[in-house]
Amino acid sequence: MGSAIRGSRVGAGPMGEAERGDAIARFRVSYWCAKGHETRPSFAEDETVQIPEIWDCPRCGYPAGLNKDKPPMPIKNEPYKTHLAYVKERRTEAESKKILEDALSRLRGED
Repeated sequence: MGSAIRGSRVGAGPMGEAERGDAIARFRVSYWCAKGHETRPSFAEDETVQIPEIWDCPRCGYPAGLNKDKPPMPIKNEPYKTHLAYVKERRTEAESKKILEDALSRLRGED
């Protein structure tokens, strides 16, 4: 009928320190974002560990820094620009009209 170990697999069971090895000592560092959220990731207590200056806030996605009173400001993302928007940045309305007139006169054979 049924099996006493139904839903189990070989090697299943609680893993203890003996199987994983000893846990390394850790410490937490506080980071604050511009919205005032605090994030406390943990790092291994090791002399080679370098703590990053900036950490992404998991709540809002803003960059978070080590200084609570002066957190880093979020990066301004510019919206998607069309090809026409880029052309309008490079050309004035008068230049655009002149280019259009020149192109139309060439197409009509008025050169």
